[in-house]
Amino acid sequence: MKWKKYTITTTTEAEDLVSLMLTELGMEGVQIEDNLQLTESDTKAMFVDILPELPPDEGIGKVSFFLEADENGTHYPDGISDEADLKNRIREGLEELKAFADVGSGELSVDETEDKDWINNWKQYFKPFMVGDIVIKPTWETVPEDMKGRMVVDIDPGTAFGTGSHETTQLVIRQMEKFITPETEMLDVGTGSGILSVIGLKLGAKHVLGTDLDPNAITATRENMEANGISSDLYEVIEGNIIDNKKIQDYAGYEKYDVVTANILADIIIPLLGEIAVHMKESGVIITSGIIDMKEQAVKEAFDASQCFEITDISYQGEWVSITARKVSRQ
Repeated sequence: MKWKKYTITTTTEAEDLVSLMLTELGMEGVQIEDNLQLTESDTKAMFVDILPELPPDEGIGKVSFFLEADENGTHYPDGISDEADLKNRIREGLEELKAFADVGSGELSVDETEDKDWINNWKQYFKPFMVGDIVIKPTWETVPEDMKGRMVVDIDPGTAFGTGSHETTQLVIRQMEKFITPETEMLDVGTGSGILSVIGLKLGAKHVLGTDLDPNAITATRENMEANGISSDLYEVIEGNIIDNKKIQDYAGYEKYDVVTANILADIIIPLLGEIAVHMKESGVIITSGIIDMKEQAVKEAFDASQCFEITDISYQGEWVSITARKVSRQ
């Protein structure tokens, strides 16, 4: 299998913003290259004892993504017609980001890669780590001695999103620990690898329903439930969009959920808030993340505009924001 590698030259300051922009364009994963040294917390999470010798950091970062190419041409995400359209959308995205950060040269280069297993090569970098007292580890690793005796969550995201290492996921997990009880009915919107659903059940939730647009997420969630020894009668996972699909809305049910998690993008959370309240019990809690800090205000305004929620907590990690709110009656 051949791949086209697209690389944007930007700044280390703008790496996350550029990555988010690419995700919103439909890229399923990005690769970041820079000369930033790992922090102490990074080395602990990744079990790195000897740091690599890096050249001096000049503030330059490279953000790359890969598209499959075969005899039929390059396979672009839905909504992008060809390479010219792709380049134009990236150019427009970088222009918008200039209002928030120095994006550097924004130069876009294109190369054809050798035939490698890009889907699985990343696994060599996924090591056990902890969020609070919860150990999250890949299914192919063992629990390190210094982590034994704690709750363990086994995850293999496959081609779905979600190892638990990203700041947004960790923000949601910390909030979930505050609200999950043995009586909790939980809805996980945009479940990805199913990591939040798995953790919800490990924390004691009664039942979880996960939804996602990606069929890979359905497969990954079921496999991760099985890897964690979770019975199929404790969860369901369905493909579809609860925002505008009446069939999914009806299947999910109404006034049913104590806790809703939505670790997705701000631009999806905003329309979600107009629908999700009817599926929640009175005083139910929604925990949102995937919100880059520059979009925090827009999400807060959407919560207020819905007239169904009262924001109870806002937490931060890096450039990412998690907003937790409780369903309230405005009558």
